Amino acid sequence: MNQHKVVLGIAPTKRSFLSMEEALRQKKRFMCVIEKILPETVELVTIDDISENGICWNTEETRQITEKFQHTGIDALFIPFCDFGEEQVAAKIASSFHNIPVLIWGARDERPNTDESRGRDTQCGMFAATKVLRRHGVVYSYIYNCETESREFAEGYDCFIRVAAVLKTLKTLRIAKIGSRPEPFMSVMTNEADLLKRFGITVVPVSPAEISNGAEKIVEENGKEFQEYYQDLITRMDTSAMEEKKVKLAAAVKMSLSGIMQEKECSVGAFECWSAFPALIGVCPCVVLGEMADMGFPLSCETDVNGAVTLAILQACNLWQEPPFLADLTIRHPENDNAELLWHCGPFPYSLKAEDSRARLVDGQERFRLRDGHISVCRFDDAEGNYYLFAGEGDTVEGPETNGTYMYLEVDDWKRWEEKLMFGPYIHHLGCAYGNYKKVFREAARYLDIIFDDADVPGVPGL
Repeated sequence: MNQHKVVLGIAPTKRSFLSMEEALRQKKRFMCVIEKILPETVELVTIDDISENGICWNTEETRQITEKFQHTGIDALFIPFCDFGEEQVAAKIASSFHNIPVLIWGARDERPNTDESRGRDTQCGMFAATKVLRRHGVVYSYIYNCETESREFAEGYDCFIRVAAVLKTLKTLRIAKIGSRPEPFMSVMTNEADLLKRFGITVVPVSPAEISNGAEKIVEENGKEFQEYYQDLITRMDTSAMEEKKVKLAAAVKMSLSGIMQEKECSVGAFECWSAFPALIGVCPCVVLGEMADMGFPLSCETDVNGAVTLAILQACNLWQEPPFLADLTIRHPENDNAELLWHCGPFPYSLKAEDSRARLVDGQERFRLRDGHISVCRFDDAEGNYYLFAGEGDTVEGPETNGTYMYLEVDDWKRWEEKLMFGPYIHHLGCAYGNYKKVFREAARYLDIIFDDADVPGVPGL
């Protein structure tokens, strides 16, 4: 998978007249914790070279701090309170970065003040500072006033980093739009100009003919890289149901598309599959979508641009550790009222296959079952000028075997989910990834200023 970094600026703050020794003790504690969380993903930028002990209380230092953070290009800002803190400092720094997420937190105080000693009053200071942040128009995240070494702090920090990854991804997202939407699929229509204006998302048109021409050339040249990839593919999947020529063309489409997407700096794509490629190369190369996802370039089916945005969100949520997939909501489980078949004709990532499921390639389409696990699902979509993010979680369950690529998802109340999805504005494509990411979806939606649609909250009821 592609590796990405989240650059986090850290600007601890303290009250000018409170103990520097105690503030430094608090700073060392939380730095020791966060340095061990997602170290391969997070690049920490401190103010140790600007403020005494790397803790700011002097407003005169804020300009130098913001200039450093701007120069290093931080993706997110963390302002930990070592005691009551300085709301002026927090506001001056945070208000200089209106387009990145800001995290506020301070460790729980051990004891109240006494006549003999003064405590830190950390929670008190954060109440004051967050009011000032609101007045400055700063959108911020907050971790409950908990102990530094607690599970709550570690989970909250982890969630914030994933939110930052989502926001960073969407700000510079380039979607390869490969072909046009299939004529019957009015449901995948979207406003490309509005995506650019609202979110900075650029849709880049790519001709299916350009890809197919490139694929035919790759097959003809039969170079070493193509031979190695083709051998790898037929080793992993049973291709006996297909002509060798068509398997090679499907493999070559993947290589052709990979080169074009990297050349155009696109990290996700929306693929015109069954309505374009059979006429161009004689096969529908659904396998390409799964193979590209395993390379770190997930593609939505049927030129679903909002589906491609959904995949980008999911991929950033799990910090590019494994690929997401876009599934059709197809039929209810024949025996389990709270389970649904998540299926598509054959585009899921091979890396997610269940070990006991045999992988086959039929008419360019994969056939296998996905592995068991906990699944987070979401759908980015729009209607009447508003954008929505539907999100929920569930677990895989056993179900009848079918063709294509598939899994069965069980949730707490499928009727509620189905009503939510039917009253929309969603379609039959739902993005999925292994893990627990609903909190990340919720917080990212707040920063994006879009409607968060929680699958656990009842919506418009059916009859």
